Amino acid sequence: MSKMNPVVHFEMPAQYPSLVIAVDDIKESMKKVAETGGKVLGEPMEIPGVGQYVSFFDAEGNRVSMLQPAPRMAVQPKSK
Repeated sequence: MSKMNPVVHFEMPAQYPSLVIAVDDIKESMKKVAETGGKVLGEPMEIPGVGQYVSFFDAEGNRVSMLQPAPRMAVQPKSK
């Protein structure tokens, strides 16, 4: 009979589905989150060619994110 490696148990961070909501105006949406009892987690970050992104906790404690999409074709393809 061969020896098996013992199983190592350790705590993994909880994994949750990630919900991202598209918004027209991220700054205005951040204000609404705060006004309704939520908490915005920092400032929006720019994702090149995608848009501005920020996470927040809603009034019930759920972690959610919002994205203000960049204008279509914000990143132009390089010509050959």
